[in-house]
Amino acid sequence: MACDKGFSSSFMLLKPEEVGLFDLFHILFSSKLEEKKFVDCPEGTVTEEISFRRRWLIFVSILAQKLLQLVSKPLSVVGSGIEMCLNLVSVNRNVFVLVINCFRGVVVKPDKTSATFLSFIGNFDKRVELDSTIKYDDAKYHAALSMMASKASYENNAYIETTVRDHWKMEFLGSFDFWNDYQQKATTQAFMLRDKSSDHDTIVVAFRGTEPFDADAWCSDFDISWYELSGVGKIHGGFMKALGLQKNVGWPKETKQGDGHPDLAYYAIRDMLNKLLSQNDQARYILTGHSLGGALAILFSAVLALHNDTWLLERLQGVYTFGQPRVGDEKFGEFMEKQLQEHNFQYFRFVYGNDMVPRLPYDDKALMFKHFGTCLYYNRHYEVKVVDQEPNKNYFSPLGAIPMIINAFFELIRSFTIAKTKGPDYKEGTFLRIFRIIGLVFPGIPAHSTQDYVNATRLGSSDVFLLPKHTSSHEDVSSLQV
Repeated sequence: MACDKGFSSSFMLLKPEEVGLFDLFHILFSSKLEEKKFVDCPEGTVTEEISFRRRWLIFVSILAQKLLQLVSKPLSVVGSGIEMCLNLVSVNRNVFVLVINCFRGVVVKPDKTSATFLSFIGNFDKRVELDSTIKYDDAKYHAALSMMASKASYENNAYIETTVRDHWKMEFLGSFDFWNDYQQKATTQAFMLRDKSSDHDTIVVAFRGTEPFDADAWCSDFDISWYELSGVGKIHGGFMKALGLQKNVGWPKETKQGDGHPDLAYYAIRDMLNKLLSQNDQARYILTGHSLGGALAILFSAVLALHNDTWLLERLQGVYTFGQPRVGDEKFGEFMEKQLQEHNFQYFRFVYGNDMVPRLPYDDKALMFKHFGTCLYYNRHYEVKVVDQEPNKNYFSPLGAIPMIINAFFELIRSFTIAKTKGPDYKEGTFLRIFRIIGLVFPGIPAHSTQDYVNATRLGSSDVFLLPKHTSSHEDVSSLQV
């Protein structure tokens, strides 16, 4: 079924499935994008010649999506194989014991559905327990809980349920696979928990980020299509599709679920929150996620605002995102800043070091994506600043390459010393250390790991969370360093 774009005032949609080899390379030499069958936009959207830089980014976006679609199945097989090997070593204690067990014929085989099976990302940071030194009355409690929930979201249902119920002593509300109407698959995941005691009742919604071997999730990231919503601004198309945008109706306030496929993320989570929050007038909820999951978390609140869902916005305690990519343009940022003030909820955007993901898509004339909200920037010592913009905002900078590589070298050295300086909970394994070596060539990749974000929420100062709720990243607070 064709997509009805009547819900948006303007749009530019890339359709990689309709691009041939000749058309793909022709993008680089023709500025008339409106005439291309694989670019869907209203007449008059492109009123001037498209710069080569913008055409190059469109070329890269389409090429990446086509390659990902081509290698989707083998990529998944490779990923499953790597995960199985990592868990095979883990359940047999180490490589040496595994070899001995092979000779003895008593190899322990991992179960992908068990509570001990770890994803590729989970093998970087195997910590399960919350930091016992961070109590509920600590200003960084929700940040630390949110990051651990974001990390756990990459795992299977049994792992998440066991972690929440047995280790964190909280109520597990469910782990879900949600439908992407454009990919025609259930490619969006999230889980919910309830942190309840005599003095608080908080529901946490954690969206899963991009898994390294999930081609569909990577396609959502690389899809630089956008929709412009009247009075809201331009929003990343790939993220909207992952959250629950529908082909033929867009973002209706109400929709029919259960047409032979899993529910759409936004509508299902919204309905669950309505039901759960109605049970206790004092209950609040938090939205969180790492990477793509962070983009979905803040976009969820944006769609609530689009639907004028004041009741749920008033019950929203905060949004905590970690290594989140940019979601919309400057107008969208201004719209969301207004929502933060009107509905009095906090939005903390965590950025660690040279993590490349928060610096994408580009904030420039070609793509015009902008961040907003309170940006907490952590250096390799886990010292935090509230900044207007993370340093080197578009990542790819020849002048910034050498300092980033030097920083990656010191991060590698730190991986051998941090257990002694900060305690055994911060010990890094061989797998993560190998990954940090990659940072000597591509500094922004290891910096996106969950390990550094968990460390940041635990070791960073609590003072930054004591800022007034309405503090914006556009205010002059960049001098604050703790």
